Amino acid sequence: MKKLCDLHTHSYYSDGTASPSEIIDLAVKNGISAVALSDHNTVGGVREFINYASQMGVEAVGGCEISTEYKSIELHVLALFIPENKYDTVTEFLKPMLERKLESNRILVENLNKGGYDVDFDKLVAESPEGHFNRANIAGDLVKKGYVENVKQAFSSILSKTAGFYNPPKRIDSFEAIEFIKGIGAVPVLAHPFLDLNEGQLREFLSVAVGHGLCGMETKYASFSDEESALASKIAKEFGVLESGGSDFHGAIRPGVTVGLGRGNLQIPYEFYLNLRNVQKN
Repeated sequence: MKKLCDLHTHSYYSDGTASPSEIIDLAVKNGISAVALSDHNTVGGVREFINYASQMGVEAVGGCEISTEYKSIELHVLALFIPENKYDTVTEFLKPMLERKLESNRILVENLNKGGYDVDFDKLVAESPEGHFNRANIAGDLVKKGYVENVKQAFSSILSKTAGFYNPPKRIDSFEAIEFIKGIGAVPVLAHPFLDLNEGQLREFLSVAVGHGLCGMETKYASFSDEESALASKIAKEFGVLESGGSDFHGAIRPGVTVGLGRGNLQIPYEFYLNLRNVQKN
């Protein structure tokens, strides 16, 4: 049986609904040999994740998905294989951005309340293990209360920039984030490139990002078509970056997507994990 991996998942430490341990249980159930926890802008669940994985015989990767900005475009950069002795360093690096993000969300909820939407800021803070939450958590609340049918609709309507309720916080520069990740001995990987960039923009970004230390790029992703995956793989080879892939599992907030298998047809070769791990070792 072919060994598979999943290098992009989320727990309830950011905007997922599963615990870190439940992600490992799903990896076992789905026959996934190696899996990364990459919560948004936090490593809060990584220790639980790695400890439980060792009990269950799964190879675990401690990671984090950092929200960055490139030419006014929000890009997500994964920090994979974060050394355990650098978790506190990551937390300190992200702290100013998380504070800006929390204030942005406070203003967003205030604007939503004024617009007639019943969203409780204090409740969202209390429900987050570390007191920080994302727009996806707000979207989930809007779904529960019947304002929208699903999270995707919330983002394309009420929570979009054009709706007038949301003003994004200042994010970390993409190249600064890549250099930081590389500097702590972790592996920087561009997440889901075609969600944020067209082909031309991606090539332009990579032409600079590789010089700052970018090591990999997701070429297999739950919502990519076969054509998008093939193009991403071709571009990765052109720029000399390693291939990565992930389900971007979020649990109940993103129904139909499961660990390792995505929407059922995702297959990320175990070699992706080995190749990226070797970068960290070297």
